[in-house]
Amino acid sequence: MTRPLIAIPARFSTSASALRYSAEVTARALVEAVWRAGGEPVSLHPDAPGGVADPAEVAFRLARFDGVLLPGGGDLSPRRYGAVDTHESVYDVDDVQDGFDLEVAWQALTAGLPLLAVCRGLQVVNVALGGSLHQDMGGPGREHRHVVQPVVVAGGSLLSRAVGADKVAASCYHHQRVDRLGESLVATAWAADGTVEALEFPGRAWFAAVQWHPEDRAHEDPTQQAIFDALVEAAGR
Repeated sequence: MTRPLIAIPARFSTSASALRYSAEVTARALVEAVWRAGGEPVSLHPDAPGGVADPAEVAFRLARFDGVLLPGGGDLSPRRYGAVDTHESVYDVDDVQDGFDLEVAWQALTAGLPLLAVCRGLQVVNVALGGSLHQDMGGPGREHRHVVQPVVVAGGSLLSRAVGADKVAASCYHHQRVDRLGESLVATAWAADGTVEALEFPGRAWFAAVQWHPEDRAHEDPTQQAIFDALVEAAGR
């Protein structure tokens, strides 16, 4: 069986004891979810000298892939969406990571590659298309960290067709959320407090973005695994 190749931009890690050095990593839960879906997960080395990736090079690197998964991670630099100030809660900003992820999002959408964006990935796509973020949602009781909460999914959306439900139990870990929507993006899922939990791009090739982490429970919840299944199915067409 030929498995569709799914590109996953790696995340920088300051420690990886088994390797003895700092590392570029991809969350095992994400890799396993893609593998269960029938895909071949492939880690991509982030390259963006000075925080700016070469569009032609990124397009060339993505050309051999059948789909892309933009994973979670640290916060985007607020300057990427025009903010003047940086909230004290913003963490793990990396200029190379930002520049690479933003270009991957843009090139994947431009090329019509099936694209799934998770947590930070959703925020990256939103910013790549001209949107902005709330830098911090507030303290305990307002931020969505270490919680599993109900998310309402818009009927008829790509996401609702993928999961086969109008409500899912979402494993969330984020303190930022969408403010201004990027161009042509539409919200297709919401938490009880109104936080946008999913985005789609009607009329484009397969694209879904979720603010939660479906990989957290995909091994035991078919509804969450179905999101990865839909990505790999689209990539295999």
